[in-house]
Amino acid sequence: MTLLSIDFTNLHTVLESLYEEMMPLCGDMLAVSKGLAGLGALFYVAVRVWQSLARAEPIDVYPLLRPFAVGICILLFPTLVLGTLNNTLGLIVQGTHSMLETQTMDMEEYRKQKDELEREAMLRNPETAYLVSDEEFDRQLDELGWSVGDAATRMGMYMEVGMYNLEKNIRDAFRSLLELLFAAASLLIDTVRTFFLVVLSILGPVAFAFSVWDGFQSTLAQWFTRYISVYLWLPVSDLFSCMLAKIQVLMLQNDILELQSNPDYSVDNSNAVYIIFMLIGIIGYFTVPTVAGWIIQAGGGIGNYNRNVNTAGSLGGSIAGATAGNVAGRAGRLIKSGFKKI
Repeated sequence: MTLLSIDFTNLHTVLESLYEEMMPLCGDMLAVSKGLAGLGALFYVAVRVWQSLARAEPIDVYPLLRPFAVGICILLFPTLVLGTLNNTLGLIVQGTHSMLETQTMDMEEYRKQKDELEREAMLRNPETAYLVSDEEFDRQLDELGWSVGDAATRMGMYMEVGMYNLEKNIRDAFRSLLELLFAAASLLIDTVRTFFLVVLSILGPVAFAFSVWDGFQSTLAQWFTRYISVYLWLPVSDLFSCMLAKIQVLMLQNDILELQSNPDYSVDNSNAVYIIFMLIGIIGYFTVPTVAGWIIQAGGGIGNYNRNVNTAGSLGGSIAGATAGNVAGRAGRLIKSGFKKI
């Protein structure tokens, strides 16, 4: 399992390197963005100056500075915009990742201690000692004779050892499969996150250029909210993994206390609970985009499908209710006016 975790750690590092290497590509969009922003600034300033002159009003210079501020952001987009955002949000990523590393190290230490105590508990029991110790197995075989009863006992010991090893291998294989799926879910979230960040970064200057034009001013705010929301996927997933690791640490601590105080304690129940929490973790990883959208409200799109559906449903219900109430109110007023005329 250590090799498996190292491989997935390398893959996460590769994705981070991929994002950093593709950042210079946003410079290819600067020429198009500068031309689009310059044309938009020309129309933006001309329309507002013409409106002020037509109304014989003094020209308000402050709103006219907006296209120039956006133009500066486009010119210095890789350093001023992306550099500032990544450095600021990177502190959050480092904080959550350090929390996850601490919990993971504690979990590995407790797991080793639990496995050692479980082995010692089985060695203390003469009926199970030969299952985990080859020396004890050979010793008990040497004590047996070659009678029919001893031969049956010898065959039974071989079968019990084989069944124990088979059950242990199946349990370890199933746990390894769940841990593989858990790591794959984490890698999937990180891969999609990297793809979204690359697209938002490369086409970011174009989005800034469109925000200069009238009718597209909200593009700037939407780009920031979506970029920050997607960037926070990694801290949220680290916090989720940290929570699961803490749960496992508490379970391991409980198993260690029971093994130290109760010689007859069985860890089968805790293994089943561990499998259940792994399944919960695999499913829970796909809620990361939604939770990240709660931190900063992204302007539609990623992770907000259910919220948009619920909003549309409530809005439709409100419109339908308002329409029905309006029709009923008008009908009531018509009926009252008819009675008054009579």
